[in-house]
Amino acid sequence: MSVLSLAESYQNFITQTLSWHQQHNLILQAWAADPTTPAPAQLAVLADDTVSWQPVRQQPGADFSNVEQALELELHPDIKQFYSLYYGAGLGASHSRGPLQLLMVWDQTDLARLQENIIGHILMKRRLKQPETVFFALTDDDNIVLSVLNRSGEVYLETVGKDVTEKLAGSLADFFSQLTPAAYQGV
Repeated sequence: MSVLSLAESYQNFITQTLSWHQQHNLILQAWAADPTTPAPAQLAVLADDTVSWQPVRQQPGADFSNVEQALELELHPDIKQFYSLYYGAGLGASHSRGPLQLLMVWDQTDLARLQENIIGHILMKRRLKQPETVFFALTDDDNIVLSVLNRSGEVYLETVGKDVTEKLAGSLADFFSQLTPAAYQGV
């Protein structure tokens, strides 16, 4: 049995998500700050500030060397790869622990905001003397995110401000195999 890479596992989930949305006559929608300035994943303007979208490969992928230099830390390769594979507005999913939304980078402005948030999150973890994590998904509870433990690449359910305790998967690739597509309205 071959083990799928993170890129393959993520691509499989995206393919399943697009198929699921098509089967349910749903389209991926997002709020756009300026629908007249299309983001890479944007397909069409649906209403005043709502657009349809579809995941699209980043060319080139996002660079996180500025974050690593600022933190004097090497980010786990899985988290860098996850955030540098696709542009999009976030994918809904269902996990045995509940609904979630996988975060995605919408455009270069959003990438800069994400990088600032990652720096702030890691600095908070350092102040709290907790292991460094990087978030990659939101839940319907504003205080709970899904994170990658930077030193190992393991996936954890993380209550903001607390140490991680509930491991969900050994890697992001393994975590994707635990997901089923869903329409997520909680975030």
